[in-house]
Amino acid sequence: MHELDVEKIRKDFPILSTLQNGHPLVYLDSASTSQKPNEVIESVVEYYKNYNANIHRGMYAISARSTEAYINSKEAVAKFIGADSYREIVYCKNTTEAINNLAYSWAEANIGKNDLILLTQMEHHANIVPWQLLAMRKGARIEYARLSPEYTLDMGDYKEKLEHNPKLVSFAHASNVLGTLNDAKSISELAHRAGATVLIDGAQVAPHLPLDVKGINADFYAFSSHKMLGPSGVGVLYGREELLEEMPPVQGGGDMIRTVSFEKSTWNDLPWKFEAGTPNIEGGIGLGAAVSYLNGVGMEKISAHERRLTKAALEMLAGIDGIKVYGIPREKSTGENRLGVVSFNVKGIHPHDLATIFDGEGIAIRAGHHCAMPLVRDVLAEPAVARMSFYLYNTEAELGIVADAIEKAKKLILHK
Repeated sequence: MHELDVEKIRKDFPILSTLQNGHPLVYLDSASTSQKPNEVIESVVEYYKNYNANIHRGMYAISARSTEAYINSKEAVAKFIGADSYREIVYCKNTTEAINNLAYSWAEANIGKNDLILLTQMEHHANIVPWQLLAMRKGARIEYARLSPEYTLDMGDYKEKLEHNPKLVSFAHASNVLGTLNDAKSISELAHRAGATVLIDGAQVAPHLPLDVKGINADFYAFSSHKMLGPSGVGVLYGREELLEEMPPVQGGGDMIRTVSFEKSTWNDLPWKFEAGTPNIEGGIGLGAAVSYLNGVGMEKISAHERRLTKAALEMLAGIDGIKVYGIPREKSTGENRLGVVSFNVKGIHPHDLATIFDGEGIAIRAGHHCAMPLVRDVLAEPAVARMSFYLYNTEAELGIVADAIEKAKKLILHK
């Protein structure tokens, strides 16, 4: 397998040729949102310029073209994640809305008083708060599988909690703070043996690794377009077809119906039953273009490139005094257990101050609790952490710029 031609790839991303505060942009916040290649940008522009029309409604050429492009994007996504059919691909606003929709549909119908929902301590708020709201509505219970001292899922504790017979097990395929990559297949298999349904939050994995939702035994899988080179405002909820067929719709209105009378309505076929009203058509088309771009580069190559960057980043940080890294220890980090997310702190410097100094050098990183407040504040025992996250357009040379920026921050704040 050949390495990525990163310099060639970078030319596809117009924002990477811009200056920020007089410096070339070093974008290290792809776990929050990714940058967009020309292919994606142009697909959205082309839609608006040449065939802007509503889908499923018009008996004219540009409406038919719009409908075809929208369905083609779903077929591309289905193939990209290993789903059986685009009927299993429900578009929504983002990963958060996908999980909320599931809470108001499948979970509302299947989880009752005193039923258990099992999560983990590494979850994003999007995979905690909807279940807390459901538990309040239904009188259900929530438990959290602990993390090990090395920031992996404590499988002993997880198996012990499975003995409590959860109705739902929901977990992050990878932590957006720690970079920990969970063994989704094993976690799912154990959950199914315990009689649970499985939802996986794949927001951090779908953009970075080859994915087979059937192979990892996911009942439901959620992820976002904007983290995988696509437009914002589009999320994906994959669900096994038989489960989606049984679920009631979350919203009512146009397009999600088959018939409507003054007395009652019947529902459209999958996946349209869950997509009421005019959808984000251009966003879906742009996501299809993003999938095409990622396929053209090769997910295995992208994954290998990010592993190299992560290894180099961990080694770079290890060589700087006063740095604490959060996640699987460097000497135990492998391609099988860690993604290209590195959270760290510099002793004596608040992460917000560090990020501000980085911005002055043209470096974009995230600092805060990363929408994982229970993990950062209760498990890591920190008010905030700084985070670098990598993608196919990042280079090892950028890590040198980061190292220089850390030293500048230490001189400015610590006078070292």
